[in-house]
Amino acid sequence: VQLVESGGGLVQPGGSLRLSCAASGFTFSRAWMSWVRQAPGKGLEWVSSIYSNGRPEYYADSVKGRFTISRDNAKNTAFLQMNSLKSEDTALYYCATTAPYELPTRIRGQGTQVTVSS
Repeated sequence: VQLVESGGGLVQPGGSLRLSCAASGFTFSRAWMSWVRQAPGKGLEWVSSIYSNGRPEYYADSVKGRFTISRDNAKNTAFLQMNSLKSEDTALYYCATTAPYELPTRIRGQGTQVTVSS
């Protein structure tokens, strides 16, 4: 299993970013895909999950209404569109092949840093 996250950066509060997760080494079209994050000095936090065929989607209360998860099974890629970003969204974001609300036991990728600051 290989997962490569990208798309992070520095953004002002209220701004937007779109994260991507390029997957390989497993049957992507049959896997749950999730995003988790780790803020400085804190543990992993589950953010969102999407079923293999694109529905349903699940979101943590802290991001509901602001983040949208999606996937392109033809390109083995998952996405996280993040709008109305807040300072508390600052974290290292990882994708994972876990089901909703679960945290991965092993982080596969290097993550992508999202920093929300004015």
